[in-house]
Amino acid sequence: MEKLFDFEAVLSQLPEILKYLPTTLILAVSSMIIALIIGMLLALIKTKNIPVLKQIAGVYISLIRGTPVIVQLYIAYFGIPMITKYIYQQNGWNYQSSTTSGFVYAIIALSINESAYIAEIFRGALASVNVGQIEAASAIGMTYFQTFRRIIFPEMLSVALPGLGNSFIGLIKGTSLAFVCAVVEMTAQGKIIGGRTYRYFEVYVSLAIIYWVITFVIEQGIRLIEKKMQIPDQVAKVEIFEDERGV
Repeated sequence: MEKLFDFEAVLSQLPEILKYLPTTLILAVSSMIIALIIGMLLALIKTKNIPVLKQIAGVYISLIRGTPVIVQLYIAYFGIPMITKYIYQQNGWNYQSSTTSGFVYAIIALSINESAYIAEIFRGALASVNVGQIEAASAIGMTYFQTFRRIIFPEMLSVALPGLGNSFIGLIKGTSLAFVCAVVEMTAQGKIIGGRTYRYFEVYVSLAIIYWVITFVIEQGIRLIEKKMQIPDQVAKVEIFEDERGV
């Protein structure tokens, strides 16, 4: 009689799925880096109230946050080659079938999706920075870039870090949809194994274990970074007092 649940199958499938962990991590890290850059630009545009650009940023964020990531992946995978072909034809250039990897389209879609959420995290973090410190920096002749690098960014990062950690965890899990762009990462490989062994339940249990461990490690890493970045109130008061005394 066939077993209802085969725990040995779960354990035996883990190594085969883990071979594609680097693909998942590269996909997530690459998308996160691009999303951080776009998100920061969007946050600065909205915070600075730049005319027209602020409205465009608002529509962008609303549109991206209001549509499922899997739809965005499909649009990137099918839409980008179609638009590229149209541009080539309009300019009379010779167009050949796109040889761009689905991996690139997955990164584009995931980074665009994540940037909309990161923009709001950064916007809230920017709003938390003490305006008095920015005015004081301006008064002593610091440029905006110097003020941003030395005052705004460090304070903003400490506030945004928990949210960014959660975003990265969500992005790790979001990579499981990259199979729609023909990317073979952990979940796609799990589907392949399931199709071969017909042990789909065990496959998804294996995937759940792997994603949970990854999430747990990232959470602990973020907490460790938070502890290192935070200065206890008493220590801060002592340092300020010593500075005032010229110690």
